Amino acid sequence: MYIDSCTTRRGNKFYTRHLLRESYRENGKVKHRTLANLSHCSDDEIAAFKFALSHKGEIDKIGTVDDIRTTQGMRIGAVFTLNTIAVRLGLSKALGSSRQGKLALWQILARIIDQGSRLSSVRLADRHCAPDILGLGSFTEDDLYRNLAWLADNQQKIERILFKKRYVKKSVPELFLYDVTSSYLEGLKNSLAEYGYNRDGKKGKKQIVIGLLCDPDGEPLAVRVFEGNTKDTATVPEQIRTLSEEFGAVGITMVGDKGMIKGPQIVELRDAEFNYITSLSKPEIHTLLSEGMIQMGLFDETLTEVKDEHKGIRYVLRRNPVRQADMKENRKERIDKIFKFTKDRIEYLSESERRSPDVALRIIKERIQRYKLNNLLTATLDKRMISLSLDSVALKEAESLDGCYVIKTNLPKKSINKDQIHDRYKDLAKVENAFRTFKNGHLEVRPIFVRNKKSTRGHVFAVMLAYLIERRLRESWRGIECTVPEGIDELGSIRGIVIKLGQGICQKIPKPADFVSELLNAANIKLPEVFPVQQVRVATRKKLVSQRN
Repeated sequence: MYIDSCTTRRGNKFYTRHLLRESYRENGKVKHRTLANLSHCSDDEIAAFKFALSHKGEIDKIGTVDDIRTTQGMRIGAVFTLNTIAVRLGLSKALGSSRQGKLALWQILARIIDQGSRLSSVRLADRHCAPDILGLGSFTEDDLYRNLAWLADNQQKIERILFKKRYVKKSVPELFLYDVTSSYLEGLKNSLAEYGYNRDGKKGKKQIVIGLLCDPDGEPLAVRVFEGNTKDTATVPEQIRTLSEEFGAVGITMVGDKGMIKGPQIVELRDAEFNYITSLSKPEIHTLLSEGMIQMGLFDETLTEVKDEHKGIRYVLRRNPVRQADMKENRKERIDKIFKFTKDRIEYLSESERRSPDVALRIIKERIQRYKLNNLLTATLDKRMISLSLDSVALKEAESLDGCYVIKTNLPKKSINKDQIHDRYKDLAKVENAFRTFKNGHLEVRPIFVRNKKSTRGHVFAVMLAYLIERRLRESWRGIECTVPEGIDELGSIRGIVIKLGQGICQKIPKPADFVSELLNAANIKLPEVFPVQQVRVATRKKLVSQRN
């Protein structure tokens, strides 16, 4: 016998019904029947029924009212909310109900609550009632480190299940977004760490390269981690394989930026019967101009299209006036800084005959190169006098392409027009937004406290899955003056009240404050009134107190 409670939402109102039911067997099958409708009872009465049913056969051991003791329980709101969203997204089902699947789920939820190491995730679990809510037993940081390898081994399977769940009622999209970023490392021992093109501007730091594949809405579908010196173009074949073999995509279009989809990648996409939308680099634009394929007069604020009749390639051209003004202003600032720097070095030289003009010239040339102005500025030395000249012809040529860009595709005109091509390419901003959340925003993939390849890939995969939940929360709270980290912090303030009566024990969830209730309602989540206490404790193997001593 048990109480079956269910809450539904109609508009902005919630309706809860409570049924007293029992289970029985008939012809070897388990069936259920309703004994009474208790929906008219108050919340306290329902809690009393549930408490009594959970302790049937032990009522004589419970004691009297005078024996009631109450203590503050652990945090419940944040983990319960995140776990509910994980269930809705199909993430819990994709990870599975095994111990490893539940440990992986906790790593994902812990990343949203507090971006720390596996060691801190264990301490976090003990404060946030994670074992009770997720049905986990006790675990240590060593279990979580081993679980990262499990995540890496099962990554493709989990991605495939989530993909099928997302598109179970609608057809597979015809377009996918793909972009690459890098994340630098503080240490040197990571197996994937290499020196490469560092997008974070951290010189002398090894890094890893991360490729993220998204659907047209910017929802991440797959993430791959490569060695830090991997070129952007070298990451594309893995995504083609993922789309064709793992997701069964046919005849789709991949959208990538100019550094990713080039000649060899276009051939691979064509072999897989995929289409592409990408953009051209400045040298490639100069090549088209020199060949007469396009003319400078075609670049305008309105979109213009040119087609290569021999190769079947379409080029969509535009000049962005806002970007044009920004680039011109940025270049002017850099030039002014070099002139000021040169003036300062000349004054420095004039103060003493012992100061070397050759060293000063070398420093100025290095500054010019750092500012990427080699083709515009020339520094010369005549005895002890340094001169700096600006090539006005080269400056005019550089300014001519400010704000100009060319989008390239092999899609036929009958399937997509130039405005749609432009909009689809601009959708890459959705992937860039995901990277910002990954790297510098709420989830912070760094610092990476692991070394081997599987652990690193498992860690990044856990961050991607955490982003799925974070993204859903952000959408739910769009109309509320609150960021996701602030909302999680507010939900984490909800603590249970542990009630002990004799040998019986239960945990009562207090009514949330108004703002927290607003957050829960916006996410369509209703906290339980009573929550069981399993009294599972987790602890780290490393003790902070002993380390401090």
